[in-house]
Amino acid sequence: MIPTSGINGADEQERRATSALLAVMSAVREFGRALTQPLGAPAAAVRTFIEVPFEVDGRKVIPDGLIRVVRGQRTWTALVEVKTGTNELRAEQLENYLDVAKEFGFDALITISNEIPAMPGQHPTVVDRRKLRKVALHHWSWTEVLGEAVMQKEHRGVADPDQAWILGELIRYLEHPRSGAMEFDDMGASWVPLREAVAAGTVRPADKAASEVALRFDALLRFACLQLGRRLGTEVTPALSRKELADPQGRVTKQVAQLVAEGKLTGGVQIPGTVGTLHVVADLRAGRVLCHVDLDAPKEGRPTTRINWLIRQLKDAPGSLRLEAFALHGRGAGASELLAFVRDNPGVLLVDPQKEIRGFRIEQSAPMGAKRGTGRNSFIDSVLGSVTGFYEEVVQTLKPWAATPPRIRPEEDFAPPEDVPVALVSTAPSSQDGPETTRLSGSLL
Repeated sequence: MIPTSGINGADEQERRATSALLAVMSAVREFGRALTQPLGAPAAAVRTFIEVPFEVDGRKVIPDGLIRVVRGQRTWTALVEVKTGTNELRAEQLENYLDVAKEFGFDALITISNEIPAMPGQHPTVVDRRKLRKVALHHWSWTEVLGEAVMQKEHRGVADPDQAWILGELIRYLEHPRSGAMEFDDMGASWVPLREAVAAGTVRPADKAASEVALRFDALLRFACLQLGRRLGTEVTPALSRKELADPQGRVTKQVAQLVAEGKLTGGVQIPGTVGTLHVVADLRAGRVLCHVDLDAPKEGRPTTRINWLIRQLKDAPGSLRLEAFALHGRGAGASELLAFVRDNPGVLLVDPQKEIRGFRIEQSAPMGAKRGTGRNSFIDSVLGSVTGFYEEVVQTLKPWAATPPRIRPEEDFAPPEDVPVALVSTAPSSQDGPETTRLSGSLL
């Protein structure tokens, strides 16, 4: 339905992608609402237009599209600016559209491109903040749009069969290389110089390359979340603290400091329903990508029993996983060994058999690619492959420990033995007797 033939340049690519997306947003009710409602639009039919001309201060301005949602007396309107391929959003152009939105009383400006911000809710282009006082600025990456389309069609569902087919055609189009809806495929020009500086031990906190790579790494983890969420049918998000979300620059500073001190980039992925955060570490000095997850040990049973509980859950996992057991009230690292050895001898994870085990760490290590792009021996593919593989082989199989509920004892367990002599039966009051029984016993005495 949406052909990829005849795309001969960036302008045609952007026009066709804009037209296809906006048309499907208005045709497939569930998809249009899924994209617009988080931005503040009311729950109603979505109407879309392309290349609507405006005139502001004697200038003719033509945004790529316009979205309007009307419900009762309320109208929500947003302008749309689209970029495909490697084209990036331009601040001057966006500020012109913000002026148009303010002049006509529109609610928002939505940008769509292949740029993926490092933080959720962050915009990849810096604009004059004074222009955002009355108009909201939102950004969708093409990966995010594609993920939302797949999630709506395959997992949430579309009520009308014809609309479901139309949404499937949009997915087919966006997945085609000629559509311009590219995936995350470049760590940036600073990647190779930074990797060499880390290996030589010459990277400094003030190096621009370090902060650029730190931002690209966080963007890569966001892309990994979108990619994994598309396959799982649920919202997968970066594991960020409230402080990091409120202060993105503070996280960049922390990442750069870790690069200087340890040569590592770290992050996490939060997946609903799992035992814990999937942590990711890119060790540039060692050339390894590490993924690990922590989970609490059972609260009952001997130490070896608790270890066997974990081993049973990892029966199909590769023996190269590293297991680490943390003792109760212990500090620092715990006893660790490869899963293949622990299966034969669970006691190798016990430093002190008298101490209880409070938790475990399961870690997988894989070679880190060196190239900045995608393909064989690339850093991006090594990180994405490690995250997906570790989730599939380990995290999705783990379940938290749950205590066994207490069972009701049979009534015969409370009956007094028949062979006890009467003289040995005590008539003295007991703390286990009720008040009525205690009073009667006292009167008998």
